[in-house]
Amino acid sequence: MKNDLTVTRQTVTYKSPLLQMTQTTPTCLWNDSADIDELKYAIESGAVGATCNPVIALGILKKRIAEWKPRIDALLREHPEATADQIGWKLVEEMSVKAARLLEPAFAEHRGRNGRLSIQTDPRLYRNAAAIVENAVAFGSLAPNMIVKIPVTRAGVGAIEEATYRGLSINATVCFTLPQCIAVAEAVERGLHRREAEGKEIDSMGPVCTIMVGRLDDWLKVLHEKREITIDPGVTEWAGVAVFKKTYRLFVERGYRLRLLSAAFRNHMQWSELIGADAVISPPSAWQKRFNASDIEVRSRIAEPVDPTVVDQLLKHFSDFRRAYSEDGLSLEEFDSFAPTVRTLRQFIAACGDLETLVRDVMLPEPA
Repeated sequence: MKNDLTVTRQTVTYKSPLLQMTQTTPTCLWNDSADIDELKYAIESGAVGATCNPVIALGILKKRIAEWKPRIDALLREHPEATADQIGWKLVEEMSVKAARLLEPAFAEHRGRNGRLSIQTDPRLYRNAAAIVENAVAFGSLAPNMIVKIPVTRAGVGAIEEATYRGLSINATVCFTLPQCIAVAEAVERGLHRREAEGKEIDSMGPVCTIMVGRLDDWLKVLHEKREITIDPGVTEWAGVAVFKKTYRLFVERGYRLRLLSAAFRNHMQWSELIGADAVISPPSAWQKRFNASDIEVRSRIAEPVDPTVVDQLLKHFSDFRRAYSEDGLSLEEFDSFAPTVRTLRQFIAACGDLETLVRDVMLPEPA
């Protein structure tokens, strides 16, 4: 992992702040969608990665149903015994493969570290390590530049080690805390060590660990209202950033062969405060356009600590922030019951149902 946290100054005019970031710092841009038009826009800003999952696939289908309905009909004919759920996942796979093709040049240029399409394993498998690995292996075979998302649950950590050992690049997701990130980093290291001991290739692998920074903020805002907590305005907007910065510092110190990724954007600090990190930011297209339209200075801030008074307020008023910010704040057994994990898994699992419903409506349209 690179330890240089500085931004190289260049006398070059860039057409967007995101492009400037990707050209002058180690920080990479990935697109938080597999929508082709959105990905093309991101690539113009220097993006070298993208993602797909049932939530994203559902959004694409709703927006482009006229385009995708003939393909759904074709899949139903090609797979006459398939369930609506199975057809829905076929769509996720096809969207992922299509987006992955756009990233092949970056994949070759970066020798596997970037240029990947993140495809999410079925979130309903979050308790079954063997099933997650089986799903991950199948998804990893869809294209050479796939990276497979695995949730940081108790079972998911074991699956991350095994998938890494099998040569899959993983993107740890449903992750919000320092303890989860450390568990992922250690699992990846174990998997890499097992491969190295057997003389297997690891140089082209590009594992990352996502911190869903905005979703941690979301939960603290819920607690803020529920418990009628009085704190300075804007304090909760810094929670995810504080966790990311502390985690990044520890990753650099310990030399983990795993990059961090910032996702679930709620404010510009979840981008601007992380510039300079040898890490990934993965905003959706709407946020990319906001960032590119801004006049925020592109400079390295990753080594600048969050205001100690802000961190002190978060630690004082939110026990769940203390759990997220402390290395021993959560045990492996507590990962599945941490509130942001529960909320996110519920949303991801619900999206699987919504995707199935959309396909079923095509399969069995309401009689006229």
